[in-house]
Amino acid sequence: MRRSSTLAAFALAAFAPFAVAVEPATASPVPAGTYKIDLAHTSLVFRVSHLGFSTYTGRFTGVDAKLSFDPARLAASRVEVTIDPRSITADNAPSGFIESLAGKGWLDTEQYPDMTFRSKSVEVTGRNTVRIHGELTLHGVTKPLDLDARYNGGYAGLHPYELNARIGFSATGKFKRSDFGVSYGIPAPGTTMGVSDEVDIVLETEFTGPPLN
Repeated sequence: MRRSSTLAAFALAAFAPFAVAVEPATASPVPAGTYKIDLAHTSLVFRVSHLGFSTYTGRFTGVDAKLSFDPARLAASRVEVTIDPRSITADNAPSGFIESLAGKGWLDTEQYPDMTFRSKSVEVTGRNTVRIHGELTLHGVTKPLDLDARYNGGYAGLHPYELNARIGFSATGKFKRSDFGVSYGIPAPGTTMGVSDEVDIVLETEFTGPPLN
């Protein structure tokens, strides 16, 4: 019993500084305004089926975004995202593989050096969830794309650690790459021998906004 009490006391002492820092962060209101993306806390990944054997995952590291956000009026929020398709990468990629993905058979980044997503409207689907109706421009083609997003919370600033507001989101979506003219390697009907037409995307991101008053 004494050992358990000692361990509990040690754990509380070890985490106490973090509790002090986090508590005001979750309690402070988040201001409305313009927010910019924090790349250090952002990941944009895509997933496709490979031969039906596994779900292959890659990512884009060149991402920029601007967000107009009002926590009291989520439906009034607007976002614009720009992605550099040349920043495509993947873990343990064999020699020449990334260059192939960026080349003419796939993204053709020389001819189409920009990818963008622009919201057109935001539909509130829950207390902290929205569906972002927007348009994706990929491979020179613009098509509708919906993202299901969750607002994970934020704070107005945390003096003296961070003097700007911070908010975070998680979002998912899917589209068919053939709709954008990227059809190389799609399996023949009734088979899985190739790379799936459907692409799943997963975004985890944080934004920084107005400074503390």
